[in-house]
Amino acid sequence: MAVEDEIQFERDGHVARVWLNRPHKRNAVTVEVLDRLDEIITEVDADPELRVLVLRGREGTFCSGFDLDALQADFVGQSLAIEVAVKSAKVCDRLYSMKTPSVAVLEGYVTAGGFELMISCDFAIADDEAKIGDFHIRRGLYGGAGPIYRVPRMIGIRKTKELMLTGKLLSGVEAAQWNLINLSAPAHELDKRVEEFIADLTDKSPLTMWITKMTVDRSL
Repeated sequence: MAVEDEIQFERDGHVARVWLNRPHKRNAVTVEVLDRLDEIITEVDADPELRVLVLRGREGTFCSGFDLDALQADFVGQSLAIEVAVKSAKVCDRLYSMKTPSVAVLEGYVTAGGFELMISCDFAIADDEAKIGDFHIRRGLYGGAGPIYRVPRMIGIRKTKELMLTGKLLSGVEAAQWNLINLSAPAHELDKRVEEFIADLTDKSPLTMWITKMTVDRSL
């Protein structure tokens, strides 16, 4: 499958819709998918017609992280494993720092690298039954692309340690209660709530949106 099929980019008026499309792998990402996401972020930021980016996964799952089968096959025992971690961190930082506001729409598994993508977006909206958590520790891995410095700012030190050191998964309802996401909704209402949320972003001044987002982020 071509990378353009594995991560799909659609323009819908003022909305950039980006879909992870590897449902057979719970939308786990690869180096190629991360590279393409990096290109899309740059493309969206350069297009004055696009005022919000919506990141989502096909077939009811957001993203379960990096494809460990690919990691084991291609990178374990090589220095390239570190390069993959650095790439993930750089792409997440570009997503976090982009001028255009971003919204993660969460269904199914939102774990490891998927969790890192979610917390790099400005906003997150979840299905009530989503399964959300850092999860790295359950695989003997370290989440270096954002959780250690972004999650404490969102939910505090104690809850961050609880989430990251236990590897627990939160439902969408629980994640909203923890202030990890903006809101959750039943599956049948999710699309409607997403469209209502992004409507409040697309009718604002892009310049003022960018300046406000940048200064809020820098104030941290």
